[in-house]
Amino acid sequence: MDNTSTSEDKEMSLAIALKEGTKESHSAAENTKFVASFLRGVVDYEEYRKLLTNFYYVYDTMEQRIRETEDPMVQAIRSESLERKDGIERDLEYYYGSDWKNVQYPSEACNKYCARINEVAEERPYLLVAHHYTRYIGDLSGGKILKEITARVLNPPQGKGLNFYEFPSIPNAKEFKNNYRAVLDNLDTTTAQEKELIEEANYAFKLNMFMFDEIQGNATKSFLRLALSYLGEFVKEMTVSKRYR
Repeated sequence: MDNTSTSEDKEMSLAIALKEGTKESHSAAENTKFVASFLRGVVDYEEYRKLLTNFYYVYDTMEQRIRETEDPMVQAIRSESLERKDGIERDLEYYYGSDWKNVQYPSEACNKYCARINEVAEERPYLLVAHHYTRYIGDLSGGKILKEITARVLNPPQGKGLNFYEFPSIPNAKEFKNNYRAVLDNLDTTTAQEKELIEEANYAFKLNMFMFDEIQGNATKSFLRLALSYLGEFVKEMTVSKRYR
């Protein structure tokens, strides 16, 4: 069976397929204890600082890998205006001080997230598109309300502690997201690759949930979630392998 059909053969655009294919994961992430509490305006200072620290290392890894790869799909969606590392670093300098890197380190969940980004960058770099989509579109979509909540609860001084949520080079988030979706839809992907992208985006959501749970002390639950995810992917690959022997 030929599994390399072109975009002309696909039932829906990649942007819609990603949105529809990750709905359950998106909902699950929003309903983790950490995020649900955050959206209700319950923001713990220490937990927030830990989250920012982890995000710094995630974005540092992802942005470096995206800059380095020559994969045409990744380069098509790359936009420096989306990059978060520098803004998060300024926030961490406010929350911890200028020597924050000497006292704060990525958590176990964060290390797993970064390891996965490095893995796909080496083996199937086009899957970086899934990680790019999961984080940056989420940042653009929810950044405004999260910034408002953080500002209200933590009350940092003007211009401090909220750089993570600011996109000074993107004055119109809606227009930017529409253009982003158009770029996604014009990527030269096969049906098999699109399926992989959706699976990887769902896995990226799981990695984010792992970090959220870990911050609130639910690491055992998160390890189980990841273990089951790995097992499910292994079983799926074995089934496909047997089918085409």
